Amino acid sequence: MAQQTTKKTTLRPLGNRVLVQRLEQEETLKGGIILPDTAKKKQETAKVIAIGTGSTTSEGKEIPIPVQIGDHILMDKYSGQEVTIDDEEFVILRADDIIAIIN
Repeated sequence: MAQQTTKKTTLRPLGNRVLVQRLEQEETLKGGIILPDTAKKKQETAKVIAIGTGSTTSEGKEIPIPVQIGDHILMDKYSGQEVTIDDEEFVILRADDIIAIIN
């Protein structure tokens, strides 16, 4: 019997980019109505999965990314590039597209 191994793909954003995963939206309304995927709006809250190294100014000063892995953030609704890795959906966005950190 052959043993099957699963390899998890890792994705590391470069520069001033952040890899996030949108947080799940409630699928059932108060009245018990279930929304189909096409009727759901894009969720603006996400969890930070990985961060890049940051950017540098023209003078060579490093500008770190202001979030840490595990932070919950509020981001621009249609910002970033959506990617699917190992059947999971992620968004790669610029640190400038992060509006706030949710505490």
